[in-house]
Amino acid sequence: MPVTIDELSNMESFGGSGQRRAEVTFLPEPEPREARFTVISTDDHVVEPPQMWEGRFPTRLADQAPRVVETDDGGERWLWNGELVANVGFNAVAGRPTTEYGFEPTRFDEMRRGAWDIDARVHDMDLNGVYASVCFPSFLPGFVGQRISLAPSEADLGLAAMRAWNDWMLEEWCGTHPGRMVPLQLPWLRDPQVAADEIRRNAARGFKAVTFSESPDKLGLPSIHTGYWDPFLAACEETETVVCLHVGSSSTSPSTTEDAPPETIAVLFFAYGMYAAVDWLYSRIPVRFPGIKICMSEGGIGWVAALMDRLDHCFEYQMGYLHTWEGVSETPTEVLQRNFWWCALDDASAWATRHRIGIDHLVVESDYPHADSTWPNTQALLARQLAGMPDDEVRAVCWANAAELFHHPVPATARP
Repeated sequence: MPVTIDELSNMESFGGSGQRRAEVTFLPEPEPREARFTVISTDDHVVEPPQMWEGRFPTRLADQAPRVVETDDGGERWLWNGELVANVGFNAVAGRPTTEYGFEPTRFDEMRRGAWDIDARVHDMDLNGVYASVCFPSFLPGFVGQRISLAPSEADLGLAAMRAWNDWMLEEWCGTHPGRMVPLQLPWLRDPQVAADEIRRNAARGFKAVTFSESPDKLGLPSIHTGYWDPFLAACEETETVVCLHVGSSSTSPSTTEDAPPETIAVLFFAYGMYAAVDWLYSRIPVRFPGIKICMSEGGIGWVAALMDRLDHCFEYQMGYLHTWEGVSETPTEVLQRNFWWCALDDASAWATRHRIGIDHLVVESDYPHADSTWPNTQALLARQLAGMPDDEVRAVCWANAAELFHHPVPATARP
């Protein structure tokens, strides 16, 4: 059974005891890394800063906007929808020793400033050799905005919160340093037609991507097999808005038995990427919408070639008794290769399978400021793992594929 993110964040083994850490240690400031490659990171995160909502709600709802409050134990939490939401940092541990990684409640001044301040973030990107970044939300909204759009009983309040987040993302997070951030929006989850209207409106404003749940049924919403989401998906195809499926965006993580050790959850977190790819493929969404672009975030790429082998194997005999793929001219693997993009984080052995997967559909990520992040050593990791690859392939996976996918040009001055 899957474990929910709320359950995960309350596990003592993951620093979720509910108690604040007695001491917070910051490692020495790293030296700037040599920029051997241009890099677009297709999966990073922003911790929503405390003042982001100010002036962005309609007047009648302004006093209900999320705000940060002090807690009795000296911490900080968000007050939203009448509840205190813990884990302001949600694993924002970049720049701290691994012994202090966890989900315990924290303060903004206990995070590296680049987690939530755009100027400091660009500094950290420069230090790491990352030119541009796609940033997903953090704990307050949830990876797909479910905590702000679904939680309020009043739909207007959720819609105002979603629009406020998107306005802030476009105007401040992306607008302060033009070209350094790829605009990614939250979707509206309560009505697929309103969601479609928002996609078209935001595409006209400059948004290039939308985060969406890999498994909306786990959020209590209609599944991707119902056709319910078709208006939203049609708008994404029409506007070339990339649908980014981040593992964990269903507010759950894969698990095994209740008595399995916590390492099983940590290791299997990537597995939702594989489950989602198969689920979305056989939902026939990329068949009904052949131009849709689906980017699998934080799932890695080591399993993709093996999945394609399995798809081909099953396709050889399934037509005798399964009819999901009837009337489709392409094989499941061919559709997977056409409509899906795959994000590599730390997948050393997987690059040998890059041509099986499709070199033009591979991108990279740094996952700043999470525990998985390769910051500040993303450049060195790529140099080590891509050693021996032809220059044109390195160029493709490090930035050119992402630049084309997200329609995000990279100036010549940003190319070492």
